[in-house]
Amino acid sequence: MTISILAYDEVSGRFGGAATTGSLCVGGWVLRGDSTSGMSASQGTSPSTLWGAAVLHQMQDGKSAQDAVDEVVTPDTGKDFRQLAALDTSGRTGAFTGAKSVAVCGHVADKGTVVSGNMLANSEVLDATLQGYLSASGTFSERLIKALVSAAHAGGDNRGLLSAALLVVGRDIAPLSLRVDYASDPIAALRELHDVSQSRPYSDWAKAVPTLNEPFKGI
Repeated sequence: MTISILAYDEVSGRFGGAATTGSLCVGGWVLRGDSTSGMSASQGTSPSTLWGAAVLHQMQDGKSAQDAVDEVVTPDTGKDFRQLAALDTSGRTGAFTGAKSVAVCGHVADKGTVVSGNMLANSEVLDATLQGYLSASGTFSERLIKALVSAAHAGGDNRGLLSAALLVVGRDIAPLSLRVDYASDPIAALRELHDVSQSRPYSDWAKAVPTLNEPFKGI
């Protein structure tokens, strides 16, 4: 019921995720992350927010993304109805798609990037999302949003789309967490929200708050 992308940007050293779905509140359900452990996307017919947090803890303890995914998924008797993707701080990816995930479903990965989806309109959506990101220009966050645009153009969720979200984290920035929980065109609304977040006065304020690299920074 969701399409998501997680990516590591080698230029900035930041991690990001974007997601969209035909249901409500995709950001709250799916995306988790911080620059000390990596990123996760937990989704599915019966999504587990516990998975999203647990895989971050596993990666923070030193496990690779795929090993962390395997550790979290294996004991869960409801795993057939869920998906989990992860990206560790070395840029390695891991993913799982449960056997009873609603078709069309699956995941694809490239260097430092992983895309997952279920209840998709067609099998081309996964690759379209990945290629949309890889071929996009602009800032890291703009490229993540463009991946969602490509997903929608390829068919997206077979019910249409109602919510979208973006999460970008890094040692040098305050987290950028943007959510459109319900909208007739959630990706357009997310893009508008993103543009406002990158404009003054909000952008000036965001640059003045503490970060991991500068924990005592102030205005």
